[in-house]
Amino acid sequence: MAPRPEFSIEQVRNKARKDLLYLIEGVRGKKNVVLDRSLVGPIGIVVKVSTLQEYGVDKFFILENNNIDTSQRNVVFIARGECGRHAEAIADQIKRVQRESQTGHDFHIFWVPRRTLVSDQLLEEAGVLGDVSVAELPLSFFPLENDVLSLELNDSFKDLYLNKDITPNFLMARALVEIQQNHGLFPRIIGKGDNAKRVADLLARMRQELLAGEGAGDAGRVGLTPSTTNESVIIIDREVDLVTPLLTQLTYEGLIDEAFGIQNNQAKVDTTIVGAPAQQSSSATSQGRKRTIQLDSSDKLYDQLRDVNFAIVGSLLNKVARRLQQVQSDYESKHKSKTIAELKEFVGQLPGYQQEQQSVRIHTGLAEEIIKHTRTDEFKGLLEVQQNLAAGADPSSQTDRIEELVARDAPLRETLRLLCIYSCISGGIRPKDFDQFRKLILQGYGHQHLLTLHNLEKLQLFLSKSSPLAGMIPMAGNAGPSGSKTNYAYLRKQLRLIVDEVQEDDPNDVAYVYSGYAPLSIRLVQCILQKQYLLQLTKGGGGNNASAVAGAGSRGWHGFDDAVKHVRGQTFYEHQKGEDKAVKARALLSGGGNRQTVFVVFVGGITFTEIAALRFMAKQEEGRRNIVICTTSIISGNRMMDAAIETGSYAKETASASS
Repeated sequence: MAPRPEFSIEQVRNKARKDLLYLIEGVRGKKNVVLDRSLVGPIGIVVKVSTLQEYGVDKFFILENNNIDTSQRNVVFIARGECGRHAEAIADQIKRVQRESQTGHDFHIFWVPRRTLVSDQLLEEAGVLGDVSVAELPLSFFPLENDVLSLELNDSFKDLYLNKDITPNFLMARALVEIQQNHGLFPRIIGKGDNAKRVADLLARMRQELLAGEGAGDAGRVGLTPSTTNESVIIIDREVDLVTPLLTQLTYEGLIDEAFGIQNNQAKVDTTIVGAPAQQSSSATSQGRKRTIQLDSSDKLYDQLRDVNFAIVGSLLNKVARRLQQVQSDYESKHKSKTIAELKEFVGQLPGYQQEQQSVRIHTGLAEEIIKHTRTDEFKGLLEVQQNLAAGADPSSQTDRIEELVARDAPLRETLRLLCIYSCISGGIRPKDFDQFRKLILQGYGHQHLLTLHNLEKLQLFLSKSSPLAGMIPMAGNAGPSGSKTNYAYLRKQLRLIVDEVQEDDPNDVAYVYSGYAPLSIRLVQCILQKQYLLQLTKGGGGNNASAVAGAGSRGWHGFDDAVKHVRGQTFYEHQKGEDKAVKARALLSGGGNRQTVFVVFVGGITFTEIAALRFMAKQEEGRRNIVICTTSIISGNRMMDAAIETGSYAKETASASS
């Protein structure tokens, strides 16, 4: 039994690519591909359009557009199998093509990541199940970066917390089981939150199902012994810390997401800001066209800038621009005296310089646009109220500022974010103020937002202190039922969430990502991975006691049990053990010299600032362990608000419109 290789995200990317191309190749001849809109970006991460065309794909269509043509005999639908709406849309399109076409067609459906009973039932009821060939395309994690895996379930926050649909938990557990099968069991499962516990329970159940199933033979047991390369999995439920994503992100990547929105490592930005692509520059008009900017580590400059606090992005861009200017001036002053060999070397480096110059141009444009946004009175006012609330200022002192922002017609999402921060940190809003805020929102933005406010209450983001749900929040000095709600007032001191002396240019704590506020979710991860540091930070040195507790790195939440009780949801720490003989054999084979991998899993979504904070931790832990971030999706305060905001206006049609 040879030791298994270390976990690598490249393996995930290669397997996803291989699985997709294998199914596409299995459909002989030319084919049209119809993609569910939510899969267009994620599939683009694992395989290029040109590669799919090499495998016989002629045209691409979006399922929701309902515009597939009859130009090819083979039609391939790729959609998420968990969504019944997709099965109905596919059935409608198959029937339309059969009606309109003069020739026969072969229809194929690839369900991602699995075929479901519901989708089969809907296709059967529509009378098309017998006309299609159905297969599973097991794409679970999509590799966004070399340290980030995402299920890319954009509605996971809404599904879990508003609709109470726990499908994302199942899909996350299934994706983690796949890692366990290839690399061995996670020796320790540690986590916080009710949905996190559900994922851990599903992991245990799926393991038992594997043991009881056909994999009970020796071949099946290979993935059912503890891993020697993976240290643990830490699962955090988004619900334990709803304040962090509501705050305005202050890293460069976070602010790009706030200002333009990043989807599947891409942002659509006006060409007036970043310029037209090189091949289109001649035909570009003065009209504002959108240009898609790739935002990942393939852009070396972006890789340096993405996780730094925005306050120092300008100086970093300036340094790179000066260096490129120096290279150019050196060449211009010396090119006459250069030898042939030196010229050849310079010409060889030219594409790299040109790419870097283009990158500097793009990021300078983005940074200038973000600076315009951050220098407005509105942004400064919003940020000031947010930071005052996070730092523990009396929330009632911020009421006038919030009312002023509504009067100034600040964007609805921003106003709601402030109200939700106020409610979450204070354990609800005083009934009098709560009624006043509701009135302001309805009068300022429209009465359809009665439904929006109802959704926010259902999400427990915007509550009155008189609400039974708000009454469950343990306030300072009154712990209340353990883990029923997150008590920020208590945790602010216990876990040192506010760091005054943060250094943005040379950070010494994760608090730099919010200019002085350390995300609670990341502090919880530090409770497990950086005990000694956190004990020294919170207890002011801690001496021998801190070292003794920190030495128990394998003891889960030990040392922070009291603080964790004041965080919402269940707390758990579980060991996974295999057969004694197998464990000993694997320990001998592994040699134990390699760095261990820790998987930090966010159920319900993670922000770019939290990713930056985890990368900061990973740099500090570089010699000891790797950190791989897994999430159901990338989230932000705006996306959280979009899950709740009612988009219909419900206005009566005027007589002229109806006629």
